[in-house]
Order: sequence, then C-alpha cells, then structure tokens
Amino acid sequence: MQKEQELINDILQRLKITSLNEMQILTLQKNKESNDVILLSPTGTGKTLAYLLPLILNLDDQNTKVQSLILVPSRELALQIEQVVKQMGLPFKVNCCYGGHPMKTERHNLIHPPAILVGTPGRIADHLRRSTFDPSLIQSLILDEFDKSLEFGFKEEMSFIIGQLKSIKKRMLTSATELKEIPSFTGIKSPEIINTLKDQMSDRLTLKAIRAEGNDKLESLFRLICTFNNQPALIFCNHREAVDRISELLFRKGLVHEVFHGGLEQDERELAIIKFRNGSHQLLITTDLAARGLDIPEIKYVVHYQLPTQEQVFIHRNGRTARVNEAGVAYLVLGETEYIPEFISQKPEIESLPEETSLPEAPIWTTLYISAGKKDKINKTDIVGFLLQKGNLNKDELGLIDVLDFSSYVAVSSAKIQKLVHQVKDESIKKKKVKIRIAK
Repeated sequence: MQKEQELINDILQRLKITSLNEMQILTLQKNKESNDVILLSPTGTGKTLAYLLPLILNLDDQNTKVQSLILVPSRELALQIEQVVKQMGLPFKVNCCYGGHPMKTERHNLIHPPAILVGTPGRIADHLRRSTFDPSLIQSLILDEFDKSLEFGFKEEMSFIIGQLKSIKKRMLTSATELKEIPSFTGIKSPEIINTLKDQMSDRLTLKAIRAEGNDKLESLFRLICTFNNQPALIFCNHREAVDRISELLFRKGLVHEVFHGGLEQDERELAIIKFRNGSHQLLITTDLAARGLDIPEIKYVVHYQLPTQEQVFIHRNGRTARVNEAGVAYLVLGETEYIPEFISQKPEIESLPEETSLPEAPIWTTLYISAGKKDKINKTDIVGFLLQKGNLNKDELGLIDVLDFSSYVAVSSAKIQKLVHQVKDESIKKKKVKIRIAK
C-alpha cells in the first residue's frame, strides 16, 4: 500500500498535479472493489488520469506482451493519452494506433509490444485481423468516451475487438453522457457506477448572449472576439462549411485564428491544435469535433456561433471552459429572430457590444517547424539545447514543445522567430540535417 501511494505521488509530481480530485480518488477505490467500473463524468474533470492510475497499478513488469488496451473514438484523444502516459515517466512502453497514421510505422512499433496500447476501434480491429500483436494476455480494457465511439459508428469494431480478448479481468467504461443501457458486447456485468454528471453545469460558468442586428451575425462575432483581450476562445459551428466560411471572412478582417474540423487532413488538424495549445493562436473556429477529447486546457471563452440542436452538445461545448477551479464564459450569438432552445434552461445575461473595436494584439508566440522527431531520436532536451546554443535564444523565449514521430513544433517568441530561422537554417541537430521554418 505504501509503495502504491509512493508511485502515485511520483506520477502526480511528474504531471505537475498537486493532488487527486474526489472523482479520481473514488475511481481508484471502486477499481479495487470491482472488476467492472463505469465512470460518468463531464468533459475536463480528469477521467484520463482516473482510469490510468488503476490500470498502471495492475501492470506486470515481467510481462512482455500487451497488457492493457484503451479504445478511444478519435486520433486526437489517442495521441493525448499516449502523451500523458509518457509524461508519467514509467518503465512501461505505450503506443497508439489510429487511422491516418502509417500502418508500417505502427507495425514496426508493435514488434516490441507495448504494455499499454491505445487506439481507435477501426485501426485496432485492422491490426487484430492482420495479427500484428498478440491479444491473449490483455487483462485490462478501457472503453474511453464510449458514448462518442457509439455515435461515430464503432459498435461493430468494438464488438469484434472485445470478442478477441480472452483474458480480460478488468473492464472500465467512461462516458460524458448518461447511458440508457450498456451493450452486452462490452462484457460489463454488475458494474460499480461513479456518476458526477449532475455537477456539470458549474457555478464557475457564466452564460451570456449577444443579439445581432439582423440575421448576419458575423459582425457581432468579430466585435465580440475583439473584447476577449487575447484570451483563448473556441468558436463553435454546426457544420464544417460554416467554419470555413466564417474563417475566410475573419481573415479578411485581419483576425488571426485557426480552424479545426473533420474535413482537414490529420496533419492539418494536429498542427491547428498544437498552435492553439502553445499560444500561437488564441482563437479556434471549430465544429463539435473539438467539444471533447482534446488536450486544450484553460479555455476562457466558448462561443456558440451556431446554436446546438441538442442539450448534450451544448453541455459538451461548455465543458471546454470553467474547468477544475477556473471560471469561464459561454456566449450565445443570436440573430435578430433567433430563439434560445428550450433545453437551455439557464437564462443568459444579455451583453451589449462596444461600437468601436480594435484588433487584438498579435500573439506573443509563433510556431517553429523542425523536420525531425521521436523516430529520429530527437527529444525536447535536444531541441532546447539546439535553439539556445545555435539560435541564441533565452529560455523565456521558448514556449511549449511538441515532438511527434517525424517532426517537432516549438513555440518561439514572435519577436525573435524571423532572426532565429535565418540563423539556424543550415544547422544540424545531433548531426542530422533538418529543415527549419515557420509552421504554416
């Protein structure tokens, strides 16, 4: 018991977390009492750590096969979970598999099986059919964001995968919405249920509305964004076509931002999130794809430019702000004849916008692209040393660093980025010639 607590304390220290919240403590306890656990909790409450801790405590360092499988609905969530596990600094290998990632790379990774395998149902099912890893010793199964996986149509793939797992001892299902029933293919029977969904409309969230003159809401949106003082904001639309249309018009007005939706290529989506997370852009215009499962903390504002059609969508969008101990604001942008849906029971404050506005200041960070990553044996320490030595930067002129398989992205002081690119354009990192430019 003492060793277990010491391990948890070490993990929290590496993750820079002071202590577990009540839900996470309860999840640890219920996992000891039952083999089947269902965790119903809003977005942003720490479900990932809640299920990773009991999973890790049950890993066997003598087992050289895949021991735990985590199924997730999206590539972004798979990558996020892999990153969290790596930050824990454990002596266990973790890999993630997802569509859009080279199958050849994944098969190479699985030659030496990870203790923890994270993946989307479609890609994991594909690997099982190709027999690229042995599922016979998998004892822990996590169905993360299970409601979203069902919504995305992954029922058949999940059923097939679970049917191949003959040694499962622990099953855990997480969801950010109530579930009417638990499908029999999950194998979950008589589970312990942890339900904190009733706490999702937090007192920390303020709901406001702005009323546009006429039904052309774009001018009102622009003026609203100009009042945000460069605080991070998500602008939600119902369709990707609306995202692209609004983006084009805002670019014409000189408003720096990124877009995120399912019509983009995977590398475009990854870069949009990287730039938003590292502060190169403070504004992300998106569909509901960004409402869940993305590592984009500390969102101050959520804007419903197009009103959601379902209550759960409204809840998930708002779940991106007012997280943990932070306050947040959600705005409804209403056309002249647009009504607030009945499922929004909270009466919003009506806010008037200033007639005179000015563009937000340019972001203090700009993202640098480097054509080398983990598969090239390049890590964050290598990149920091290179940029400090060869680029003559100070530590406070470097921000977040993301190292992917074959590329890396670094937040660099916008005031220094042009000079830096010129200085290091012909340099090498660890004797490897790399391309370095401002990420586009």
